[in-house]
Amino acid sequence: MIKLLEKLTQINAPSGREDAVRAFIEKEIKDCCDEVTTDALGNLIAHKKGNGKNGKKIMFAAHMDEIGVIAKTIDENGFIRFGAVGGLYTKELVHRRVEFLNGIVGVIGSEEEAFNKKAAIEKLYIDIGAKNKAAAERKVGVGDMAVFRGAYYEKRGTIISKALDNRAGCYILIEALKRAQNSENDLYFVFTSQEEVGLRGARTAAFSIEPDYAIAVDVTDTGDTPNAPAMAVKIGGGAAIKVMDRSVLCDSDVRSMMIETARKNDIPYQLEIMTDGGTDAGAIHLSGAGVKTGGISLATRYIHSPSETADAGDIEACVKLAAALAAEKWR
Repeated sequence: MIKLLEKLTQINAPSGREDAVRAFIEKEIKDCCDEVTTDALGNLIAHKKGNGKNGKKIMFAAHMDEIGVIAKTIDENGFIRFGAVGGLYTKELVHRRVEFLNGIVGVIGSEEEAFNKKAAIEKLYIDIGAKNKAAAERKVGVGDMAVFRGAYYEKRGTIISKALDNRAGCYILIEALKRAQNSENDLYFVFTSQEEVGLRGARTAAFSIEPDYAIAVDVTDTGDTPNAPAMAVKIGGGAAIKVMDRSVLCDSDVRSMMIETARKNDIPYQLEIMTDGGTDAGAIHLSGAGVKTGGISLATRYIHSPSETADAGDIEACVKLAAALAAEKWR
């Protein structure tokens, strides 16, 4: 089970460059649904037809992309200045390794006067070991993207890796799709693009599908580390049912349905209010004339780092909840 998650996290695919992870997911799910398509923004849409006349059109969404950096300029000494692709904490970047999509590895350095400060991104650079600009340009070009390196580790239910945000969500949807059998609902499992740079893929996918209900699956912060901001989410607490985040106030009917479903199926759950950050739910619920939208979240520590940390039991609870919601009779 977890081997699939390891493979997903170790694919390098920043926003707008989701090709490799999309191809991997398509191969994994193609025999589990009736149709798989890719739209203009690179969303992968798996359609599983319902077998009832009274079923609803349900959209599940999890984004494929991860945060990264993009090469902006290369100086005469071969050092690469870069921009952010998604939300970066610049104070934590110095001495991290990055890997470009062509396999070139570099280290982020800082100008000396900014080393002990919260450095602006303009004071940082990537060192790929090039002796000069010409040598660097033979390896990396302007516009090339890189992601942060972070090996996968799993032991006794604890999982640490880069890109759990949101390959864990992709894993949850893949497994839920495989378990979704004989549903009367028309199901759309959407692996979205460009979430980290503005929830872009989810917006166009929801516009195309026009679902009756939608559930976004993503990671969420926790309140269980020393002196953490107050938050009623903890690792090991089960699937987090979203109440709100900065991008959405979840529909109360959808939230109630999710809670009832979790209780009925003995799925451990907790309630999530995340005041800093958003998910695909924010774009989906505003699509078209509006979509009744909720969220399933995975409690994750150290989000947007190469050492994101989650619990295998929570992941399984999220899979069970998503699969159960796919099979429910929606009102």
